Formats: sequence, C-alpha cells, structure tokens
Amino acid sequence: MTNLVMPAGLIATRRAMLTGTAKATLSATAVALLVGCESMAQDNKMADPAADVGILNVALGLEYQAIDAYNQGAGSKLLSQGMLDVAVGFQSDHKKHADALVATIKKLGGTAADPKPHYDVGAEKAKTETDVLMLALGLEKGASETYASVVPQFGNRDLAKVAAQLAATEAMHYSLLSFNLKLGTGIGPSGFFPA
Repeated sequence: MTNLVMPAGLIATRRAMLTGTAKATLSATAVALLVGCESMAQDNKMADPAADVGILNVALGLEYQAIDAYNQGAGSKLLSQGMLDVAVGFQSDHKKHADALVATIKKLGGTAADPKPHYDVGAEKAKTETDVLMLALGLEKGASETYASVVPQFGNRDLAKVAAQLAATEAMHYSLLSFNLKLGTGIGPSGFFPA
C-alpha cells in the first residue's frame, strides 16, 4: 500500500466529508470551546464534576495510548510513505484530543493523568505494514466504542456531546484504516464495527 485510497463512490463527496469532518468530528476544537466556557461546570446542576473528571481521565489514557502506538508504528519502519502520512495525521488528532482533555479536566478542577513512558500495544510483534495497520485498527475501534459507551455516563451533557464527537473521529479513523486493509490485503474486518 502506498496511499490512503477512498472508495470510488466517495471520491466525489470526499471534500464534503472532510469539510463535515472538520466541522463536526475534529472534536478537539469542540472540547477547547467547552474549556473556554466559564459556566460549564456551574450551570449544570445535575453534573458531578469529580465523576466527569474520572471519565475524562480514562479518555485521556486512551489518547496517550494512541499517540504512543502511532509513534511505535512509525518507528517500526514498516509503513509505506502514504500510510505513514495517514498515521501521523491520525496521531495529530489524538494529540489535539489529549490537549483538550487535559484543559477540560483542569477547568473542572481535576488533575489530569500523566502519560505512561511506554504502552505495550503489541507493536514489537508487527512484521508487516498490515500488522501495524491491524494494530491501529483495533485501537481506533476500542477508542470509538469507549467514547460512545461513556456518553450517557457524563453528568455534564456538554461533555457527553463532545464524547460523541470524539467517538465519531475515532470511527472515521477506523473506517479509513479498515477500507485500506480490505483494499490492500484482502483481509480485515468483515464490516464496520463487527460483533
């Protein structure tokens, strides 16, 4: 594989998709907007800031893991230039998410978790580009499912909306990786978020 490939039917809508993605699912911007909202924690009487901080710290841990996993994938020297560019772009999204989550946690009066020096994501076992992409695929799927599962747990509904947007970003990463795996290797998941 040398480049990220879009399905032929999506090429015409690629610009619209990317524009929509930038507006709706590159949710670090949405989190940053929440960070700037002074009344976020005070106006929501149903919110439990301590519980929300706990959820946000779990999400932050996922973002740190993804950042490190993409570092490991890039360091493996197994990715073609096209897929390396995609991985760096996805890692950039995760860095933005982590920065916004840290700022939000602090805004809520909490203490943000620190990243671990290294995450054991199985990258050392990767022997091919497909192995690296399958690893990234699993992490993106897990992150998307985790974000979607915590939406109803937030006391602050604005944070729930942001978690849903983060889930959408992770799902976009997952779907593009999945499509390229199927296109390039003939293997991969049988569908979007298989059971």
